[in-house]
Amino acid sequence: MVEVVEHDVLVIGSGLAGLRTALEIKRSPGGDRVDVAIVSKVQLMRSHSVAAEGGTAAVLYPEEGDSVALHAWDTVKGSDFLADQDAVWTMVKLAPEEIRLLERWGMPWSRRPDGRIAQRPFGGHSFPRACYAADKTGFFEMQTLYGRLQAFDGWTRYDEVYVTSIIVEDGWFRGATALDLRSGELLVFRARAGVIATGGAGRIYKFTTYSHSSTGDGLAMALREGIPLKDMEFIQFHPTGLVPSGILITEGARGEGGYLVNAKGERFMKRYAPERMELAPRDVVSRAIMTEIMEGRGLRDEFTGLDYVLLDLRHLGEERISERLPAVREIAIKHAGVDPVEEPIPVRPVAHYTMGGIHTDSYYRVLTAEGRWVRGLWAAGEAASASIHGANRLGSNSTIECLVSGRLVGRQVLRFLEKHPEALRGPSRERVEREEKCVYDELLKRESGESVYEVRERLQETMDRYVYVFRDRSGLEEAVRRIKRLRGAMKNVYPHDKSRVYNTDLVAVLETANMLDVALAVAVSALARTESRGAHYRVDYPRRDDENWLKHTLAVMNANGEIELGYTPVRITTWKPVERRY
Repeated sequence: MVEVVEHDVLVIGSGLAGLRTALEIKRSPGGDRVDVAIVSKVQLMRSHSVAAEGGTAAVLYPEEGDSVALHAWDTVKGSDFLADQDAVWTMVKLAPEEIRLLERWGMPWSRRPDGRIAQRPFGGHSFPRACYAADKTGFFEMQTLYGRLQAFDGWTRYDEVYVTSIIVEDGWFRGATALDLRSGELLVFRARAGVIATGGAGRIYKFTTYSHSSTGDGLAMALREGIPLKDMEFIQFHPTGLVPSGILITEGARGEGGYLVNAKGERFMKRYAPERMELAPRDVVSRAIMTEIMEGRGLRDEFTGLDYVLLDLRHLGEERISERLPAVREIAIKHAGVDPVEEPIPVRPVAHYTMGGIHTDSYYRVLTAEGRWVRGLWAAGEAASASIHGANRLGSNSTIECLVSGRLVGRQVLRFLEKHPEALRGPSRERVEREEKCVYDELLKRESGESVYEVRERLQETMDRYVYVFRDRSGLEEAVRRIKRLRGAMKNVYPHDKSRVYNTDLVAVLETANMLDVALAVAVSALARTESRGAHYRVDYPRRDDENWLKHTLAVMNANGEIELGYTPVRITTWKPVERRY
C-alpha cells in the first residue's frame, strides 16, 4: 500500500544544512503559514553533522587584522582557484552573522579570557578564524539548531524514512518516494518545494571519517533524474585519520599546536610547506604524508598493514589537551589504545569531504546541464556544489557553508512559495508505480544472487586503491572498469531479509546502488581531468593546467546509465589564478 503525504516544503536530510533551512523558513515572516517536512533515514540527532569537530570559520574581529576579503582570498586560493568567487564572497560576508545567531540561540562557544568567542588556527587560513566548542563543534551546533526549531509549530519530523527517489517532471520538482523503515511501506511525498541536504558520499571509501549513513543518496538520486554532479573528482582526504579505524582526528589538534612527525622523529612538513608547516591546506599536508610513507619514512600497523605517520600532542600538556581536545583524547584511547598525553597518535590521510556535488548556482538552486533551474528544487550543504570549495576545501569552511546555504535556501523557498501558491501537483502515477515495482518486486522477491556486502567491500577497496591521494591513468581506468563490473553485479544482489519492518538488508542494497553510481561519476571525472589541482593529483600530469582545465566538470547519467561529461566555466570576479605557495 502506498501512502501519500502532502507538505509545502520537503527537506531531505536532517544535518546542519537541513535544520538550518527549516529554521530559516519557520523564523522568517510568513514562515508560520508554511508546512515543512524534514525527512531523514536516521534519527535527527544522528545525522553526520554531529561528527564535525574542529570549528566553523568566520571573521569576528576585523579590528585585529582579519577581514572578509582575506577570508575570501584564503578560500579561493585554497580551492586552487576552482571556486566560484561570487559564491565565496556571499558565504564569507554572511558567516559572522551566522556565528552570532548561533550564540544568541544558545550555542556554547569556547571563550577567550575576556568572554568573547574564541577562535583557533586552521589550515590555509591567514588568521585564527575557526570558532569552536572544544572539539565537538558540530554536535553542539546541531543541538542548538534543533533546540531553536522546537520554538516553532508547523513542521514534521520523518525519522528513519529512506528516500528512494526525487521526482522532477516537466522541469519542476514534484515530490519524492520513500521507504518507511518502521512499517516497510512506500510513502509518496507531494510538495511545492524540495531541498536536498543529504550530505556527502564518503562511504564509497573504506578508510573514511564518514558515518555509515553517508552513502551519497541525494547525489545519486539527482544523477538518476538527469541532474548533473559537479566536480566529483575532487574528494578531500583529511591528513589525520586515526589508524586503523579512520575516525577523524580534528585539524584543531594541529591548530592547537600539534606536530606531524615521521618514523625518524622529523617534523617533515618543513620540506613541503615551510611557512605554514602543519597548517598548510589539507591537500598539501595529505600529499606530504603519503610522500613520507612512499619514501620509507612511515610506520606500519601490524594488524591492518596500513602505513602511517605520527601526530604528536605531548608538548601541549594534559591540561590543554583535556580542555581544548577532549574528544581527540577519548577517541585515541578508545580506538587506538593511545593516550595523546603520553604518546603520539598514528594517522594517515582519510576520505573526509565531497567538494563536488549537485550542480547549483551561487544561491543553491539546482541546475540542469544547460544551466536552467529545476523549478522548486534546491540543494544545501555538502550535497551541493555552489562551488565554494573548488578543488580543495579549507578546514572549518564546511560547517559555515552548511549554515549559510541553509539560510539562503530557506529565504528563497519562502519567496518561491509566495509566487507559486497553486495547488500541489504530485508525481505521476507511472513514476510511483515504477518505484514501487523496483523495491517490492525486483528486489524483495529476488531469492538468490550476490551478497550486497561483498559488492560494497569491493567498491570501497577499489576506491581506496585507485582513487586515493595520488592517481594515474592506468589506476583510474582500472577503477572505472571495476565499478562498471560491480554495477553489473548489482543486478543480481538480493536482500536475505524478506520482512518489511526495519529491513536493513534492503536499505543496504539501495545504498550500495547509490554508492556505485556516485563512485562511477568520481572515477570518470577524475580520469578525464588530465592535470593536478587541489585534492586531485595526477602523477602522470603533475602540474595545474589553467589553459585547458580552469573549468568545472559536469557528470550526467544518460538513458543507458553511463556517465557523460560536460564542462562549465569558473566564475572569476576578483582574483585571477596564481601559483599556490604555503
